Amino acid sequence: MAAPNLDDLLALDVQTRLSLVQELWDSIVKDAQSGNELPVTDSERRELDDRLAEDDQHPDQAIAWDDARARLRNRP
Repeated sequence: MAAPNLDDLLALDVQTRLSLVQELWDSIVKDAQSGNELPVTDSERRELDDRLAEDDQHPDQAIAWDDARARLRNRP
């Protein structure tokens, strides 16, 4: 399937573009949840491995997701 013309997409009104972005993002999440792997570069894989190793070495320094999310939402 050919990709849509970017100039045509950019000519759409903001609300339509936002709707398309949401639909695209939802489709990516759905694919990931159904077991389809998202592309990860070698560099990204190394970074993920490093972060996992650091977490394993220092589990007491981990921040719970609820706390991290609250911190992010309360940023100025």
